Amino acid sequence: MPGIVTDQGVVHYEVYGQGKPLILLHGWLGSWRLWQPTMEALALDGYRCYALDFWGFGESGKKRASYSVDDFSSLVGQFMANMGIAKAPLIGHSMGGTVSLATALRYPQTVSKVVVIGSPIRGAALAPALKLAANPLIARLLFSQLPLFSKILHLAAPLLCSFPGFAGMLTGDMNKTTLESFFKSIASLKQTDLVGTVKSIQMDVLGLYGKGDNIVSPKEYETLLAAIPGSKGVLFPSAKHFIMLDDQPGFLNELKNFLAGNQPIP
Repeated sequence: MPGIVTDQGVVHYEVYGQGKPLILLHGWLGSWRLWQPTMEALALDGYRCYALDFWGFGESGKKRASYSVDDFSSLVGQFMANMGIAKAPLIGHSMGGTVSLATALRYPQTVSKVVVIGSPIRGAALAPALKLAANPLIARLLFSQLPLFSKILHLAAPLLCSFPGFAGMLTGDMNKTTLESFFKSIASLKQTDLVGTVKSIQMDVLGLYGKGDNIVSPKEYETLLAAIPGSKGVLFPSAKHFIMLDDQPGFLNELKNFLAGNQPIP
């Protein structure tokens, strides 16, 4: 497994393709695996796609005291420096999109474009169940019944995404988290509010949101456009939270056009 050693733990990543670098960031309870179909498609278009596992998720290190949005932004900066990537677009799903925006604010010289997919600009936009998961007592209760919790997630998976095999991906990634990474990361996301700061972002930003999203309010589509002057957005009428899996052709079309410098279709 490829990985790098950072000042705060080992970071696992996977890479596909040759050409212009792209960095893909997963959401809460996810891992690089959610990006595999996207990476394979973009590699055919001449991109070298790097997908990271945040600390506490997937195969990355889990011996940490903190799992905040700021921590993950630092991770991206260290990863790019370690890999010799001077500048690249960031593509983030859910929490990964929030981290992408935070990274663009923190390291603007290293980020050429930002794509957020179903990402909260404000933690208030998270679904009530995710906000509850930020409570350490509730998190401990869930982890004390992890086999039952995993089974419930498996049964609920079709309500979240229609992609074949998604249920196995969801429960597999969930079982690679720890109690601390589970609730501390979502607690940080819940407290995040970037509305007042993202207006200073200078690079192109694209927001992709699903009208049927039941994890992050689809109204964040409007929040993004209002908060970042000149940003673009697309609302997918038939997609939920995992747009890159629910509507792969539409998602890839919008993503490729944006990366190539074309305007999204309203």
